[in-house]
Amino acid sequence: MGTERLRRLNTAAVLVALREHGPASRSLLAERTGLAKATIGAIVGHLFERGVVAEGAPENGARGRPSRPVSLAPSGLLGLGMEANVDYVAAALVDVAGGVVTSRTTAVGTGSPLEVLRGLAVSVQEEATGPVVGAGLAVPGLVDTDGRTVAWAPNLEWEDARPGRALSEALGLRVVVENDANLAAVAEGAHGAALDVRHSLYLTGTVGIGAGIVDDGRLVRGAGFAGEVGHMPIGRPDARCGCGRLGCWEATVGLRPMLRAVGEPEHANPTESATAVAARAEVEAPVRSALAELGSRLGHGIASLTSILDPDAVVLGGYFVPLAPWLLPVASAVIDERLPSADRHRPTLRAGALGIEAAAVGAAEHALTGVLDGSVPI
Repeated sequence: MGTERLRRLNTAAVLVALREHGPASRSLLAERTGLAKATIGAIVGHLFERGVVAEGAPENGARGRPSRPVSLAPSGLLGLGMEANVDYVAAALVDVAGGVVTSRTTAVGTGSPLEVLRGLAVSVQEEATGPVVGAGLAVPGLVDTDGRTVAWAPNLEWEDARPGRALSEALGLRVVVENDANLAAVAEGAHGAALDVRHSLYLTGTVGIGAGIVDDGRLVRGAGFAGEVGHMPIGRPDARCGCGRLGCWEATVGLRPMLRAVGEPEHANPTESATAVAARAEVEAPVRSALAELGSRLGHGIASLTSILDPDAVVLGGYFVPLAPWLLPVASAVIDERLPSADRHRPTLRAGALGIEAAAVGAAEHALTGVLDGSVPI
């Protein structure tokens, strides 16, 4: 192994130790990483010069000179995350210490999602108070393992597209593309509703329905396209999906069929649409009835997925969050009825904690992967 590669790996080990276990003295970092104290001293010195770490006040030990705890500096290194969707785009900055620095959403309106996102992403990048080391893009569709090609995103009408190119040119950064549900699952596991579990299933709640599957803390990708649950043929058999087929689950439980069922126009983004429906559900019995039917359809699908995947928790994101008081009780009852093992083990149903920007936050986390695995120099 070359000297430069070894230096990157050792630096990454220090960053991971600080991120996962918190501030530590140089001696404690040496114990946590297995690196020599001299190596730790050189790495910490380099990171301090770059503004990536900070030193705290001296702590008196049992003997010798007082030690100074080292911690990751807020905004010392940043990842930029983006999401392109049918009716909205989002962008976020996450720092290497694990903090969400900023996140913003903009309605697409009559523009192109990619063009609107480019403007938003440049604006958010300009807010960065430290170096942005990478960028990630979340999309609602199938993404090839090359991290660049969107093989199929029917709701965006993309096929074999490379949306990262235009964004990379505008930002001056390499842009890695990934499925939106996968990235939202990562974000909820790192910052949100799935912090306390190792096995979780995340369901997007937008125009399409996708799943992010986390098993023992790692994404499940299958051969590359795992999680396309929105196209399981368990919806109403006469419901036409955006993919052109009949009976897909998302054609029954996606945002637009829900809005049609309650007679609500589409608002700027899925959360705003669902918030308007939630206000009506407080006072309109027909809306509550329509949501009960939706909750039942959700429950049947989740029961099927749970029988296969056995998650500890199922996190509902997107438009499901404002409607959780009406959806979760009904879906839970259906799961209890349909899941053979419900009396011994059943997942908890949870509303997502990160809202509409979960995928963008996950994309920003993903953008930091290079510095945390040693593949990107600091």
